[in-house]
Amino acid sequence: MYHGRFKNTHYQAGFHWGEMLRKHGNFIHKQHTFQITEERKKFAMQCLPVYEKYYPEALEEIKGIADGQQSSYEDLCTFLLSMYCFEFSNHCTCFAFRDQEHIVFGRNSDFLMELEKLYMNCLYQLDSGYSFQGNTTAFVQMEDGVNEYGLAVGLTFVYPKVRKAGFNAGLLVRYLLEKCRTTEEAVAFLHEVPIASQQIITIADALGNMAVVECNPYVTEVILPKKGEEFVVTANDYNSEKMTPYKNCEEIDDWNSAERYKVAYQALKMQENQFSLKCAKDILSGKYGFMCQYDRKTGADTVWSVIYDIKGQKIYRVEGNPSRKGFKEDKRFKFRN
Repeated sequence: MYHGRFKNTHYQAGFHWGEMLRKHGNFIHKQHTFQITEERKKFAMQCLPVYEKYYPEALEEIKGIADGQQSSYEDLCTFLLSMYCFEFSNHCTCFAFRDQEHIVFGRNSDFLMELEKLYMNCLYQLDSGYSFQGNTTAFVQMEDGVNEYGLAVGLTFVYPKVRKAGFNAGLLVRYLLEKCRTTEEAVAFLHEVPIASQQIITIADALGNMAVVECNPYVTEVILPKKGEEFVVTANDYNSEKMTPYKNCEEIDDWNSAERYKVAYQALKMQENQFSLKCAKDILSGKYGFMCQYDRKTGADTVWSVIYDIKGQKIYRVEGNPSRKGFKEDKRFKFRN
């Protein structure tokens, strides 16, 4: 996993990172995952006004990267802003729980092994916005993270049956980490902003408030903990009745999403609202049932696993599959007291 630090303005942070890659002979536009088509370019250009209105700082960072790479800003926007809207390529599990001693967020990121060395852990401490630590299979966008106020956010992707000009999944997570302090603020933004892709956003804050938000360009459904349950959980498909028309097609390979959801839900239910960090680690590492036990011969695996101990203000991460590697505490990030 590549570790990056991003400081100063959004543009300067992007330029420094793009230039550093270029000086080491790494060019983003030469990666085989860098897909540019006329359809994606047209769609990304339709999304630009939404980001200009709600999140111009992200565009400044992308411009900085493009300038540092000495490459096309339009092509980089096409690549990033159309992501999650055309292909179904990453598969993850998220949950959060709370009791008197714990507020914890956990997430496995399941993706392609061939890109393992390109995945990033990022520390952002910019001149504006909240500082945060996050993880991503791309850049600029985040797939999970926690900010200085203890707001933890993670995405799980759903097959893109529909799309419309707006924020995609990764930039939704990035915005919430950088701009919101609480679950309430995050949910309010998800109701307000135009959304481009299909995803589920799991959110937990330092007050113990948590939610799973199933959303796409047309519907935003907020799922709170059920009566008698102090946890939320999700994988790679919608569970609420309102989202039924947008659920995965049967022929789509969602990497055992239903099974991962069932295993995590039943494991959390078994705790009877008396949780522990060990419980979070055991769920993510597959000790309660199928979660990360992929056959690497297929090219798929859990590529990182993370636990945000919000109440304890600690971060634990496995850079790889948690069934084979242990969680290590990352002490670099500073929370507000």
